[in-house]
Amino acid sequence: MARRKRSFTTFNLSFLDIMSCGFGAVVLVFLIIDHSMAVYSEDLNQELLSEVNLLEEEVLEGREGLVRLRNTLSDIDRQTVEAQGRATRITEEMDEYEALIAALRADGYTEDEAIEQLKAEVRSLEEEVSKLREAAPEDGGSSARTYIGEGNRQYLTGLNLGGRNIAILLDVSSSMLADRLVNIIRLRNMGEDVQRKADKWTRAVDTVDWLTAQLPVNAEYQVITFNTDATTLLGGTEGKWLEVADQAQLEQVSTELRKIVPAGGTSLENAFIALQRLSPSPDNIFLITDGLPTQGTSPPRGTKISGRDRQRLYRQAIRQLPDGVPVNVILAPMEGDPMAASEFWQLAQVSQGAFLSPSKDWP
Repeated sequence: MARRKRSFTTFNLSFLDIMSCGFGAVVLVFLIIDHSMAVYSEDLNQELLSEVNLLEEEVLEGREGLVRLRNTLSDIDRQTVEAQGRATRITEEMDEYEALIAALRADGYTEDEAIEQLKAEVRSLEEEVSKLREAAPEDGGSSARTYIGEGNRQYLTGLNLGGRNIAILLDVSSSMLADRLVNIIRLRNMGEDVQRKADKWTRAVDTVDWLTAQLPVNAEYQVITFNTDATTLLGGTEGKWLEVADQAQLEQVSTELRKIVPAGGTSLENAFIALQRLSPSPDNIFLITDGLPTQGTSPPRGTKISGRDRQRLYRQAIRQLPDGVPVNVILAPMEGDPMAASEFWQLAQVSQGAFLSPSKDWP
């Protein structure tokens, strides 16, 4: 009996030894795994830091590239205007070639080789036009051409020169010759060359030149002159919009302006009615004038008109303006019309346009 008891005690000690060894093995495995995870985490953090540093370098390079792009934007705008001007000239040449082909056929000209050569030239021009138009950005630039005023000065005017369809209304009545009535009468009795060179009128013409030079190249415009009647500056363009990108046409506008001799009275109502013939309607209007109107749609009954009557004619005229379109007023000086500045300033404010009474050296 004593021998059996001793054997059982020996068995219990062996089992405890086995349990202790198993627990130690588990602890050892756990320590090995923990160490491996710490090494793996450290390696992973190093890789992530390397990627972050690489991304920061790429961001810096991107910012430097953005600065370079902004510095070259003005060059791209200028190239766009030149490309669009070349495209216009090429289109005109295409029309000439096509007219020549039609004339040759009408005359019975049968040399197919010469005609095919002309057709090949037309196709070549069409391809060049297509390439130029594709290369020009949709909104490539904010100014159609350059204009440098006296002394190469620039002015902060507050005028909003944006828009897709921009109308410029120019007063060509006799009062645009001078600031004072006595000087207007004196100039009216002089030759047309002298009248065209009058200081006040020269400033008005330069103002139109300045405006057309600032128009967005992707916009369309129209210049309407008015005295007792209203008409487009370029004949044959009534009810049409002109492309700012057409440089040759812009130069033609400038040339035609310098042929005008201011004369007659002023009908703002007829000028605003002329805007209604444009399709689509303008989304920005510039009005260059020097005072309230002297008549409505028809001539006045007498030879004199009071300030109150002029104010009434003005308020009747602005009813013809399209709704919601900004009217930017450039008011030239004129004696004997004290209510003009107040009325035109209110029009600019209500329509969310701008009012400008420029100095004698502007633009």
